[in-house]
Amino acid sequence: MTTTPIRVLLADDHPVVRAGLRAVLETEPGIEVVAEAATAEDAVLRAADPDIDVVVMDLQFGRGRMSGAEATGAITSRPDAPRVVIVTTYGTDADTLPAIEAGATGYLLKDAPPDELAAAIRTAAHGRTTLAPSVADRLVDRLRAPDVALTKREVEVLGLVAEGLSNQRIAERLHLTEGTVKSHLARVYTKLGVDSRTAAVAAATERGYIRSRP
Repeated sequence: MTTTPIRVLLADDHPVVRAGLRAVLETEPGIEVVAEAATAEDAVLRAADPDIDVVVMDLQFGRGRMSGAEATGAITSRPDAPRVVIVTTYGTDADTLPAIEAGATGYLLKDAPPDELAAAIRTAAHGRTTLAPSVADRLVDRLRAPDVALTKREVEVLGLVAEGLSNQRIAERLHLTEGTVKSHLARVYTKLGVDSRTAAVAAATERGYIRSRP
């Protein structure tokens, strides 16, 4: 009996990365790469076709205005949508939470072994979730200690603090009042056990909430 292969769309703005992923997956039985997309917008359009079972999605695209997380939300919001597996270099809460909330079925880092990628695609095709160990560990920590874990909004605020934005600019960016931003930061300080913006950024970076600044 012939088994229908899992049909995959590769969405990444780097041709070399797409070629590498294709080369890996073409050696895997039961998996067929049927399309590629260089922008998140193209991925959303191509994923609407019924011949796609799983989308392998990057998070950051150099071209276009849509992020991988936004594309994931657009794809998974459709009826009978393909599954989305995020494959990225970014593993902080600032990256993982929006993607998972958008409906990603899997989340792997690009240093994962090839067999883990193939396994994640097969798992996603059956509607089950695969997470990189570091991502899974932090999600479990959040569930075990919700009172000390930063919320998605607190991570967003702290990420903008790390970019050097003032409270006023953060409020404008996130459509909040300046007082609300200050309240978020006060809770962040308490949860991280710090008393300054610099210390909060350092602690959050160390714990994997936000990316380290170049």
